[in-house]
Amino acid sequence: MAVEVVTFGCRLNTYESEVMKREADEAGLGTLENGAIIFNTCAVTAEAVRQARQAIRKARRDNPEARIIVTGCAAQTGADDFAAMDEVDLVLGNEEKLKSNSYRMLPDFGVNQFEKVRVNDIMEVRETASHMVDAIEGRARAFVQVQNGCDHRCTFCIIPYGRGNSRSVPMGGVVEQVKRLVGNGYAEVVLTGVDMTSYGPDLPGNLRLGKLVKTVLAQVPDLQRLRLSSIDSIEADEDLMEALANEKRLMPHLHLSLQSGDNMILKRMKRRHLRDDSIRFCEDVRKLRPDAVFGADIIAGFPTETEEMFQNSIRIVEECGLSHLHVFPYSPREGTPAARMPQLRREVIKERAARLRVAGDAAYRLHLESLKGTVQNILVERDGLGRTEGFTLAGLNTDDLSAGQIVSRMISGHDGDKLLAVPQNI
Repeated sequence: MAVEVVTFGCRLNTYESEVMKREADEAGLGTLENGAIIFNTCAVTAEAVRQARQAIRKARRDNPEARIIVTGCAAQTGADDFAAMDEVDLVLGNEEKLKSNSYRMLPDFGVNQFEKVRVNDIMEVRETASHMVDAIEGRARAFVQVQNGCDHRCTFCIIPYGRGNSRSVPMGGVVEQVKRLVGNGYAEVVLTGVDMTSYGPDLPGNLRLGKLVKTVLAQVPDLQRLRLSSIDSIEADEDLMEALANEKRLMPHLHLSLQSGDNMILKRMKRRHLRDDSIRFCEDVRKLRPDAVFGADIIAGFPTETEEMFQNSIRIVEECGLSHLHVFPYSPREGTPAARMPQLRREVIKERAARLRVAGDAAYRLHLESLKGTVQNILVERDGLGRTEGFTLAGLNTDDLSAGQIVSRMISGHDGDKLLAVPQNI
């Protein structure tokens, strides 16, 4: 039976799930009579952890004899909680999940001293290897890991304790992985990591993310589209800005880790930027790349947030020109400083998150309206849907296109959720 990997959370998890599937197959999990299901979890919110636990229980009901393995950030930070679940056979840490030997720890493989938990201290990990994959199953675009971990300690965030300190994949390994994926037919590659703009200082040569981007584009001339996952704008380097200005194959969509539009809340979050830094960054990028499109993560209802502070987050949507908003109702994570701060009532947090989503939806519809009558290059994904260079969803109204293909289409309008794209001669 094939090994099934269930992935939660970020693009880095999606990439790592491909590595895990290969390593688990190499370890022989596919030979188990009743199969194996691996859950690659996320810990960014309490809701993400709850969803993973719910999925694990359902998987056991549906597959009573299968081996169930849990790994990922939630397993790294809450190993004992998952080990206490009767449904779980093995818990692996974020470092262990990428090694085939870890999957041989099941008693099926004759292990004499079976330990249900194999989770080491992630803070002791000093390097991130380049794990080669040939494809990203079910995806029209491919993800490539360039960095892992985070050296910063934002007061709300549990992820550094799940991923460890920042460490970069050597540039040569990144280039080779991109070449491999492009050679296998991928037109678009997304560089991903936990804190991507911290790329490079741990490698020889004083490297930064911008240098990596320029090198990938120069050494993989057949790559049609290069995209970046979430970045921290305050750490954007000069080479990255130059690449945005001059490299049309670098996509003009940037997803920013803003988190709040209020200076006091940003300080209490222990962020490294203020609201004016974010506004200035968006203005600077638009001067270099007029077609730039911005998304952002914003947390609603952070501890001590007043209505006035929250209004600053509402206003920054327009001031930065954000059109792709990810709204997170604040979720206290045990062990973080923010969890010990004075908390807002859950109903207040939910109500503010709802208002912030309304503001984001309005900004998104204005963005859709602004593209009417333009010609857009769209990467076909599935079911007649695709994404523009600015990562805006578009309906292609045809079934004769292949996933991964890039087509040029006129935007005739939108339906509030997506662009309506038609051949230019219509």
